[in-house]
Amino acid sequence: EVQLVESGGDLVQPGGSLRLSCAASGFTFSGSAMSWVRQAPGKGLEWVSSIGYAGRSTSYAESVKGRFTISRDNAKNTLYLQMYSLKPEDTAVYYCTTGYNSRRKGGQGTQVTVSS
Repeated sequence: EVQLVESGGDLVQPGGSLRLSCAASGFTFSGSAMSWVRQAPGKGLEWVSSIGYAGRSTSYAESVKGRFTISRDNAKNTLYLQMYSLKPEDTAVYYCTTGYNSRRKGGQGTQVTVSS
């Protein structure tokens, strides 16, 4: 059974930073591309970023390009999303999921709130 557990969300001021983590189990993580998606209050699911199975290929939504960095540690079965220069519009529940350019929820999500 695929299990994805997101963590690291918090309340942060505009301009701040956070690192999200996603612990994966129940499948061959090192052989799977992975993605982050988010859902802001009252809005639909938005794709944020993807990474290839070996970590060599990455892509980002225009809204986060240059501010967010996706990475992975295949030895730890963990996916990361480092977020810098956070903006109020980044406020959302963030989910990790399997696949490249995936647009579906994986785990229970982690709440990121950017507010002063």
